[in-house]
Parts: sequence; C-alpha cells; structure tokens
Amino acid sequence: MTAARGAPRRRPELAPGEGWLEDLDRLNARQFHLAMRRLADDLSYGTDSSRFLGSGVEYVQSRPYQYGDPVRAIDWRVTARTARVHVKEFEAPKRIPCWFLIDTSASMTVSSTPRSKYGLALHLAGGLAYACLDRVSPVGVVGVGAREFRVAPSLSKDQVLQWLLRLRRFRYDETTTLSRRIAELQPTLTTRVLMIVLSDLHDAHALESLRLLGQRHDCIVVQLQDPAELLLRGSGFLRAEEAETGRAFVTHGRRGWIDPEAAARGLRRGGIDHILVRTDQPFAHRLRHFLRARGFLGTGAR
Repeated sequence: MTAARGAPRRRPELAPGEGWLEDLDRLNARQFHLAMRRLADDLSYGTDSSRFLGSGVEYVQSRPYQYGDPVRAIDWRVTARTARVHVKEFEAPKRIPCWFLIDTSASMTVSSTPRSKYGLALHLAGGLAYACLDRVSPVGVVGVGAREFRVAPSLSKDQVLQWLLRLRRFRYDETTTLSRRIAELQPTLTTRVLMIVLSDLHDAHALESLRLLGQRHDCIVVQLQDPAELLLRGSGFLRAEEAETGRAFVTHGRRGWIDPEAAARGLRRGGIDHILVRTDQPFAHRLRHFLRARGFLGTGAR
C-alpha cells in the first residue's frame, strides 16, 4: 500500500533504546562543547601581548632608519628631535603551534569525586584549545597512553571538536607513556612550539623528559590531582591495586601517593611553568591568573 497524497509520513520505527541513545549522545556532545567554549571565553587569551617586533598595531619603540625601511614608518617627532631619521616598530602577532599532551592512562580515570582527572583534563584541553584557535594558533594533540592517538596542528575547530569527542571514550587498562611520547614527538618538531601537558605525572621518567623538552620549547604542565592521592581519611591499612599495572600492594590511608611540591620544584629548575589542579576544587580563576601572569606565549617567543 502507498500512503495517501498529502498525508503526513510516519517516521520509521527504531529498535528499543536506539533513538534515545543517539539523542543523549548528541545532547552530551553539545553540552561538552558549550562547557569548553565557556571556559575558553573565561580565560580571555586575547589580552596578551606579542614578543615579536614588526608591523602591527601597538607601538613599541623607535630605531634608526635602515636602508629598505618604508617611508610611512618614519617617526617624524623623534627624527626632528634627534636630527636623525628614525622609524617606528610595532608588535607583530606571531603564530606559534600548540601541542596538547593528554594523559589517557588508567590512573587518570580512577576517581573518588564525581569528576575524574581524565574528565577534567579533557575539559581543560578543550577550553585551552579553543582559546588558542581564537588567537589563530594551530592546535595538535598527542594521547599519552597505550593507544596511538596523534593529530597534527590545525586551525579547524571542527577537527579539534572531533578529537576531543574521540578522546571521551577511554579504557581502564592503559599505561602511562608520557616520557616515551615526548621522545617520539620531539624529533618531529622543526620549530619552537608551545607544549601543554595535562597529566597526573605518574610516569617515573616524566620529569626528566619534560626538562629536556623545556630546553627548546615553551612548556606548561597542568598536573591533575584527586583528593584520594593525598590521603584516605578514616582508613587504616588497606589492600590496593595499581590501576595501570594491576600490581597488588598493602598501604596505609595516611600515606600520600605523590609529592606535587617535589614535582613543581623539579619542573621549575627546568624552566617549565607548573600548576596543580584538583578535581574537587574550582579551577577556572586559578588557571586564568596563572596564564595571565606568564603571558600566553611566555618564553616560547624568544
């Protein structure tokens, strides 16, 4: 039978659970995108200044005229005062590629709070990536885990959203490969870049690799921390299992799992900016002040 002309067409029947799951995925993706966009706007990267001189908007200084300088750049006031021809120099915008190293290991997914370290890392990576794109800085990503995940720097917001949505699917059996990924990535970087690492730094060789990376590139380390890594209140001796290796061990609830102050000191000695973000505390204002204090380009524009 055929439907009568002019009669409304009925939507095809979906299998039980098929339609609402797709709608839920689209809704979650949209909420995720809006949260990252809101964080990018809150960070307000556009107020930072450039470290490069050339043609631009903001006046920096005047210098003696050199052969080939355009006549329209002559600073007539300084020229009249010194009796020597001077030209004006302005701040020139510099596009510096930005790489995100996102820890996808199992220790990032285990959480004692509603928001895991991994979920917070993706939220921060999305906000920072959109802020970089607003500054016309290409964005690339490397997954710091057992699975191979690498996307070359691009100015496409759609591509950034796609790799963020792909990274939302995680596994509980990945080991940390931060030091190995840095060793693989560094030889492929032909220019100076901004490297943003989002990890809990559970890799024993991470600090050494990051210090070597910071000798040539501008590095920011955002260390994620779960409150359970400080201590487990109200617990005595307990039997636990390491999330990434599966190694069983006995410990005490008052024992700290990692010393963030020691990590911060080691990174500072290597000239790397470091900020600790806990999953149970607000982070937007601290991250905003941290980035404004260092300048977005930081030491990478020398």
